[in-house]
Amino acid sequence: MKAPPEAPICISTGAPGTGRADRVQEDDHLTLKTTALAQPAQTQPTWLRGLWLLVLGVALTLAQAIAAQARGAPDSFADLVEQVSGAVVNITTSTTVERGTGPQVPRGSPLEDFFEEFRNRPGQQNRPQRRSSALGSGFVISEDGYIVTNNHVIEGADEILIEFFSGAELPAEVIGTDPNTDIAVLKVQSDIPLPFVPFGDSDAMRVGDWVMAMGNPLGQGFSVSAGIVSARERALSGTYDDYIQTDAAINRGNSGGPLFNMDGEVIGVNTAILSPNGGSIGIGFAMSATVVTRVVDQLQEFGETRRGWLGVRIQDVDAELAEALELDAVQGALITDVPPGPALEAGLQARDVILSYEGETVEDTRGLVTMVGNSDVGAVVRVVVFRDGGTQTILVTLGRREEAERAVPASAPVEEVPTEQELMGLTVGVLDDQLRAELDLPEAASGLVVKEVDEASEAFAKGLRVGDLITEAGQTEVSTLVELEEKIAAAKAAGQKSLLLLIRRGGDPRFVALSLG
Repeated sequence: MKAPPEAPICISTGAPGTGRADRVQEDDHLTLKTTALAQPAQTQPTWLRGLWLLVLGVALTLAQAIAAQARGAPDSFADLVEQVSGAVVNITTSTTVERGTGPQVPRGSPLEDFFEEFRNRPGQQNRPQRRSSALGSGFVISEDGYIVTNNHVIEGADEILIEFFSGAELPAEVIGTDPNTDIAVLKVQSDIPLPFVPFGDSDAMRVGDWVMAMGNPLGQGFSVSAGIVSARERALSGTYDDYIQTDAAINRGNSGGPLFNMDGEVIGVNTAILSPNGGSIGIGFAMSATVVTRVVDQLQEFGETRRGWLGVRIQDVDAELAEALELDAVQGALITDVPPGPALEAGLQARDVILSYEGETVEDTRGLVTMVGNSDVGAVVRVVVFRDGGTQTILVTLGRREEAERAVPASAPVEEVPTEQELMGLTVGVLDDQLRAELDLPEAASGLVVKEVDEASEAFAKGLRVGDLITEAGQTEVSTLVELEEKIAAAKAAGQKSLLLLIRRGGDPRFVALSLG
């Protein structure tokens, strides 16, 4: 929608101090018209004439500012396209793929020996390979050839070819990738300085601001689309998600391309779309520059990311957990487990609620994960926790998340166990050696095993499932049905509305508050 032109301002000279301003309607635009009573100009004091001119100047400036603000959408994006197009690139990748040597069959199948014999026949082992290619987009961030794109655009590629807006082509090498944010940094060698674009402040973008996307949609070559910021701080499925949602058309092939503000700064990297048919329906997502710039800096410096690691398992605090823990507000990150690591060494404990991190309020687990991930490895951070009805400040020396993730073993599968007794919508049984073996639990494990969950119960609605292990009730360890019943009775006698349970599933703990009514 094109905004109306600036309101014309007509000024006729006259005697200041005796004139008046009339607002008249003319062609649907407001026109300021000054009329003056007849008076000889030479009788005007010099200082009064200067003041009058100053007032008119201020009025003119304000009118122009208001008109510019009301203008909204630019008349054209052409100037912006010319400004940034030289830094936007198309990316073509090639991957060597082994040709199939027959259908895959499960181990132990009667056909396994037959197809294994077929694969081992002469000539089958030297079948030719084929090449697979894919297309994407990217943008140059420095004159010496660093390029940003999505990790999924170049993942597994043997060869990467960069095509510039000018038509020139250069091979690229991978400097580093970060699957957590789907960002990759590439490098090309050029004999001349390359045009590049800077990053902007994505946090300054507001819902409704204009944006422009560029890239290589569906392999059609350089293309431009425009829209607005539809939403901010969207999370899809990643730990560090901070997406800008836009209605600018983003299609396959746009992945890795830039999302620009109206100053020609990159405020996001186009990454994903929400679509029932694979095409754009006006719901696209670009990873915010706030996240991307930190990742890019680390990939350029180290070839990998280096995020801070606190070393706790956490969950969000809901209203019932807040009541059970006697918190004043529904906020913070509840620690469910403290494995060996920085937090354990510093003295953090399960059931602590992290309220503040380095002076910043922790609203939920997502906020805490972002804060810790943005901290430097080895930094000493100040963590405020709620424990035993009061707050404590604990200093923690952060580890490195990437090293911790490589050391975490896979979770054990959970299997069904026999029933024992029904409590709070759960059928639970005492953990014995047979159940330990079935659940692949260590010998030291203790607690009550969930055998059945009533699907109409609150327990089911809050995520409890068959195979879960109840290790604590009311912040006290339980290993027998009698102990659990006693904790329920004590909580009711104390007038509590809910009972706090510590649940472990596949080694991962979390707290759940179940109503006692």
